[in-house]
Amino acid sequence: MRRLDVVVAYDVNLETREGQVRLRKVATICKNFGQRVQYSLFECRVTPAQLEELVHKLRKVIDEKRDSLRIYILHGGRKEALRVYGRDRYVDFDEPLIL
Repeated sequence: MRRLDVVVAYDVNLETREGQVRLRKVATICKNFGQRVQYSLFECRVTPAQLEELVHKLRKVIDEKRDSLRIYILHGGRKEALRVYGRDRYVDFDEPLIL
């Protein structure tokens, strides 16, 4: 099954109580599809169908007039598209995990 490495970045307007609720909902949705690597940045490995589901769920939550949602598809995969300097919180769940 083909999987895509995707970066989800968001900026939710927090001037209102509703914005704070949207922020929590966006983070919860993203956690269901990937892992947080920075406060408003998630890395996800998803199928094309899961990507469409993720986008659909996020667009239902955000206020497109106040918030910003960016989804980057890393063609070639995370290893080829990303350079990390400093602390890297990412865990590759496709690799063996040593506990």
